[in-house]
Amino acid sequence: MVKFALLAFICDVSGSAQWISYPTPGIPRTADGKLNLSAPVPKAVDAKPDLTGLWQRMRNPNQRVTTLAMGPNLEDFMRPGEKIPPMLPAAEALHRRRQANFMADRPSSRCLPHGIPDQMLIGVPMKIVQNPGLTLILYEEFARFRQVFTDGRPNPPVVQPAWLGYSVGHWDRDWFVVDTRGFNDKSWLDDSGRPHTEALHTVEKFRRPNFGHMDVEITIDDPQAYTMPWSFPLQFQFLADTEMIEDVCDNERDSVHAVR
Repeated sequence: MVKFALLAFICDVSGSAQWISYPTPGIPRTADGKLNLSAPVPKAVDAKPDLTGLWQRMRNPNQRVTTLAMGPNLEDFMRPGEKIPPMLPAAEALHRRRQANFMADRPSSRCLPHGIPDQMLIGVPMKIVQNPGLTLILYEEFARFRQVFTDGRPNPPVVQPAWLGYSVGHWDRDWFVVDTRGFNDKSWLDDSGRPHTEALHTVEKFRRPNFGHMDVEITIDDPQAYTMPWSFPLQFQFLADTEMIEDVCDNERDSVHAVR
């Protein structure tokens, strides 16, 4: 019960924000002062679309809702008629064990990070800061961050697998493509307990069709856990006149069980 209560508390806190109603400077507005979601896409100094801003996942009109997990289940985000490919036997057995335990051992219950794509599914704000050579993705929940290097470097050799992996990015026309490898196998792909191995490779594509909306396409490729790669879409909306809060997970009673 303690773990379920913690999750509910986290979701509650994330629903609020700091500096609420403080006007976001430099954004397009309608005549009544509201954010103009359909305004043109802003451009960065290199003339690429600028993804900078505070974003929150929107509900897809085709999104299903299951009661299997305490939080997001990847099955709910698949396009109509598409399914997640089958797991290989070891991954399937691990998934079944987690579900039999009602997902009680999820990493976030011990203040450990959500992974990719789970961090993108939970509906908590994230901030993108786009700079030449480096784009930062800041996640409100647990105050996590990612660095996406866009200076031409390749993916690094993996000496120490990481919760959020190691990311490099490039532009493909108006899509920002983030290639991430080097994950550890401790995170879950979603809150249903869907596992992955250290062979996980993700590709996230971000596109801003107008000022107020962002499309994301995520591809999951883990040949040691799934029979084939698969992709699914997400949609985000710009959050105006607010900011992220500091969200620090403090659950030291479970620290003796934390994965180090």
